[in-house]
Amino acid sequence: MTVTSINHDTSVRGFASDNYSGIHPEVLAAITSANGGHQVAYGEDEYTAELGRVIAGHFGETAAIFPVFNGTGANVTALQSLLPRWGAVICAQSAHINVDENGAPERIGGMKLLSVPTTDGKLTVEAINKEAWGWGDEHRAQPLAVSLTQSTELGTLYTLEELRAITEHAHSLGMRVHMDGARISNAAAALGVGLGEMTTGTGIDILSLGGTKNGIMFGEGIVTLSPGPAESIKYLRKMNMQLASKMRFISAQLLALYGTDLWLDSAAHANAMAARLSAGVQATDGVELLYPTQSNGVFATLPNNVADALRERFRFYDWDRAAQQVRWMCSFDTTEADVDAFLAALREELGRN
Repeated sequence: MTVTSINHDTSVRGFASDNYSGIHPEVLAAITSANGGHQVAYGEDEYTAELGRVIAGHFGETAAIFPVFNGTGANVTALQSLLPRWGAVICAQSAHINVDENGAPERIGGMKLLSVPTTDGKLTVEAINKEAWGWGDEHRAQPLAVSLTQSTELGTLYTLEELRAITEHAHSLGMRVHMDGARISNAAAALGVGLGEMTTGTGIDILSLGGTKNGIMFGEGIVTLSPGPAESIKYLRKMNMQLASKMRFISAQLLALYGTDLWLDSAAHANAMAARLSAGVQATDGVELLYPTQSNGVFATLPNNVADALRERFRFYDWDRAAQQVRWMCSFDTTEADVDAFLAALREELGRN
């Protein structure tokens, strides 16, 4: 059999998504290292056991991790573990579970999403209260969980005080709190806090722990932080087709990321590149920032014709084409040269229009 070689220019990087990046060399080495000999399947391997110890070091002794294939699987399974069949989840309208998961929480998870508008992607106690009602009414799905994203889909960050206010309020109403942490490393790096300080320390009950957006090949983790969900996840993960037989290869990647400071170094670098891009955008006439650049995403208004011309050289997405809004994401492998080349091209296209 002949294997076709795919030619690609590794020097060209776009700004469409941190999912576009390759695998961090240390993660790739960890996969190779794990590929020796036999290990027990379905999570009874040495790598998954060691990952459990590392996670307990970050999040506390009672924390448990359940590796899964992807972020949607992590979110759906985590939320299912918090809810009875009649349960509902309060989330921001911009939340990934509401916008980008093709109805999986409702169709696969069997839960109702109660979304509320926000100005910056962040839930507040007041926003939660818009849907936090109707308990005991059989005609209404029961709001029993809150889901928030850190950092948010708009690149903004919850402070520790804001997280505590949400969890305390939710718990007082009998609701539990899930954090979608697809970019939790970027949030922790930006805030200068530990992973446990931002989650266990603020009262989060369960976490979808990200990895793919920070340099691993595939896989995420569900981390239980309060009593209760862990036992059900054991069964829900299998039912949701998220139980990997050769789990060691997911665990080895997460070990490479969270067993050292690689998670922090990679996220801090992506954030720094976004800050560089944001500063360049602010110094450029004809384009304006939509939100403060607090993590690794830059959101801006840009005329559609300019965006389309620029996209011929650099891949990125429209955020809201009707409003002429775009999103630019930086990754662990984004370089200063990448950012500067993009800014030069942006200014060139703006100068033509």
